[in-house]
This record gives sequence, structure tokens and C-alpha cells, in this order.
Amino acid sequence: MAQARAIKIAITALGGQGGGVLASWIVRLGERCGYIVQSTSVPGVAQRTGATVYYVELFPEAEARDRTPVLALMPAPGDVDIVIAAEMMEAGRAIARGFVSRQTTLIASSHRDFAIGEKIAMGDGRQSPDVVLRAAQKAAGRFIHADMAEAGAGAGAVISAVLFGALAGSGALPMARDAFEETIRESRRAVKNNLKGFARGFDLALAAADAVQPAPPAESSPTPTPESPPAPAVAPLLERLERDFPSASHVTLKEGLRRCVDYQDVKYAQRYLDRLESVEAADRAAEDYRLTTSVGKYLALWMTYEDSIRVADLKTRASRLARCREDVRAEEDQIVHIADYLHPRVEEVCDLLPKGLAMTILGTPILRKMLGAVLGGGRRLPTSKLRGFLLLRLVASLRVMRRATYRFGVEQARIDEWLSAVKSEAAGDYALACEIAALPRLIKGYGETHERGLGNFSAVMAALGRVRAQADPVKTLAALRDAALADEEGAALKAAIARLDDRASAAA
Repeated sequence: MAQARAIKIAITALGGQGGGVLASWIVRLGERCGYIVQSTSVPGVAQRTGATVYYVELFPEAEARDRTPVLALMPAPGDVDIVIAAEMMEAGRAIARGFVSRQTTLIASSHRDFAIGEKIAMGDGRQSPDVVLRAAQKAAGRFIHADMAEAGAGAGAVISAVLFGALAGSGALPMARDAFEETIRESRRAVKNNLKGFARGFDLALAAADAVQPAPPAESSPTPTPESPPAPAVAPLLERLERDFPSASHVTLKEGLRRCVDYQDVKYAQRYLDRLESVEAADRAAEDYRLTTSVGKYLALWMTYEDSIRVADLKTRASRLARCREDVRAEEDQIVHIADYLHPRVEEVCDLLPKGLAMTILGTPILRKMLGAVLGGGRRLPTSKLRGFLLLRLVASLRVMRRATYRFGVEQARIDEWLSAVKSEAAGDYALACEIAALPRLIKGYGETHERGLGNFSAVMAALGRVRAQADPVKTLAALRDAALADEEGAALKAAIARLDDRASAAA
């Protein structure tokens, strides 16, 4: 006679994803269906409890007889029946910890909530979920995955309700669907939406179980999405783009035009195309105009740099306020208060002043100190209240004066210097010109973040003469760029430039 054993369930979730709610539903489900249940959780130490592991064991009460089963407090590698991951990288962590084996049913949401390490990386720190997908398909006995977050948002429910439905639909637990749904009803919290989310998760699990091999896509021409006609003032710019620039660059350049118009005005977007014309003239059709496309991307990003005017504009847009309401899942009759933390520095105020006045303040220690005292420290501004909103709108309205500001002149001079380096290199070493064109990716954000990125960019640009003297200048410049993105302090870049200097000295 086979000995009864507990059903072992591990849930891995980030703080705020409802992992605790899901664990409590499983506990109540087990108790309702005649199981002895034990649950524990080990929270992380980051904000909102970080990444948390919840563990539940269900033992059939009928099999206990006169003995009390001994249930574990934490999952053991290679001995977990069901793993539920509320995010794809959480599934990866479960696999790495050995929780997923051939006896495991792995249920995971395929969406990504980027980790802090991914968000604060100097470059693109995002990790690809494809590696986790392949590992999950190899490690798990059954692997059920879909975008549970999107399904929950569509139902107005939390992701835990969708995951609970996927658990029911997977058949990994010997309980009827009615028992799952009654558990949600007993919670008496957002029952209607949670049941809707549960149903979507149940259907996703059934679809995953039925899908043996994905069907090849039917060969049909995609229906183009009709575009709204451009504004009369913008139409000539689009016509010029279509006429004077290669088709390979159109998608990127159209987005660049849109950003420049949104940032400043139509004349500013015209300047964007004027700058690109000289680059396109030095480009090569044989390279599919790779240089024009790259310059078009980074030129648009640089020309729409984030000053205080831009930040104030973005923070007071209706789309941002609507997004905040959506993020907190506010009902139509609920009031959402938004407080923005602002810490204006002397440099950011001077950026908005005329050149002469700004340079006088920045070059006079006593004036810097006095202005810093007036600004004070950081403060919270209630953007959703009239006084906070109007103050930010006042700053945003300074856009009409942006061309007269100190920073505008400084940024335009830097842009022209970078473009000159790109164009002068294009005739001799096209690949190196493309590497120089991508260097502005080092510059991002505002405040201290912008200063660090600009410092790295300037250091790399200053080293171009030594880079050209190397046997493989393209590889050398790419290595300097990667070093600049390696750490905020710039230690890796300083070391890389020092090695470059050592090689130059040795060659001399």
C-alpha cells in the first residue's frame, strides 16, 4: 500500500504581486477540501518585502488516521510538486534553487517586472527571459506559462487571482473548480473581478495543456493600422523626410521628428532634419544607411534632453495622471493624490537662466551658496493639488524661452561637436563612425545622473585620437563604451583609458 504524502507547493513572487493572498487562498482551499495544511513564508529585505518565497504543504486528513503528519517549513530542492511564479525571472530563481524538477508542475507568468539591478544599469541592463523559458521547458515536468499580468489587468483583478485560476486549470491539485471559486467568494474582497481573473487563468492553463505544438501562423497580409493625418505644420517635414532620406531610416527618423515637435516646436524638428542631411550625404547605400539611422536615434534623444522644463511638462500631462490612476487601480469615484519629490540644484536653476547670468552665478562661490540656501533641500510637491500642479505648469510654460537658456546653448554646441566627429570619420572608417554615433547612449537622465554620463562621454570623446591609433579602433572604442556603462563611479572607464595610455606610451 502506497504511503500518503503531502502535496508541496512553492510560490515565488515580488512584493505587491499578491503572493501572500495566493498562499492564503491555497490554505483555505486545502482546509475546505479536508486537508491538513501548513504554510510559511520567507520575505525578502527590499522595499515591499522584495522577492518572497511562500510554501504550502497539503496532507489529506483522511490519510492521517491517528497520526499527525510532519510537514516541512521550506521547500527542498528536487521535492516540490507545484511551483507558481508571479514573474518570469522569479521562475528562473526557482529553477536555480532546485525547486523545479521532472515531478514539478511549473506555472509562471511570462511578463517581466524589471529588477532594480536592471533598471539602474548605466546601459540596457534588461535580462532576456528566453534563457529562463528554455531552462523551464527542460527542467519542469509540465510548464504552463502565459502573460498572467495582462490577463489580470484585463479583468480588473490582481495577478494572484489569475495564477489561482491557472492552478485550478492545470489539474495539479485534486480539487474541483467550484471549490476554488468558493474560496475566492469567501474572501469577500473584489470578488467579481477576482472571479473574472480566475476564469481567465483557468482558460489559459487549459489552452497551454491543449497546445502540443504551436500552429504556424497563417499566411496573410497584416491589416495596416490607419494613421491619423499629420498636422498641417508637420506635413512638410514628413514629406521632406520621405523624399530626402532613405527608406531604411524612416521609422527611426519619424519618431525623432515626433519627439522634437513634442519637446519644442516644428522649427526645432526642422533643425533635426537639417543636421541629419549632412550625415546622410556621407552615408553609404551599401551599408543600408546604418549611420543615418543610428545618428537619427541618438540625435533625437540628445536634442530632447531632460531639463526642468521637460520634467515639469511630463509630470503634469493628463496621460501621466491617468497612468498613475491605472497603476493603483483606482475606481472612477476614488481620489488619487500624487506627491512628487523634487530636489532642485543650483546647476538646474542656472540651466534655465540666460548665459551671462548663469555663468556669473556658477563662477561665483558666494552666489552659488546663496542660491543653494534659497532652494533648500528636497521637498514633496502635491502634483494632484492645484498649487503643486500650477507651479509645475509655470515651469513647463518656460518652453517658449528655452532657446535663450544657458543649457540650450551648451547642449547644441556639444551636439555639433559630436556630429562633426561622426562626419569626419565616415569617409575613412565607416564602422568607427557608427561607433562614435552610438556614444551619446552614455548620456541620460538629469541632475547627477546626467553629469556622470556626460563626464564618461566627454572622456571617451577626448580619447578618440588614441583610439584611432590602435590596431582595431572599432573594438577599442566599443570596449571603452562598455567600460563607461560598467559602473556609476567610472572606475572601469578610467582603468580602460589608463591601459590605452600605457599602450600608446609603449608604442612611442
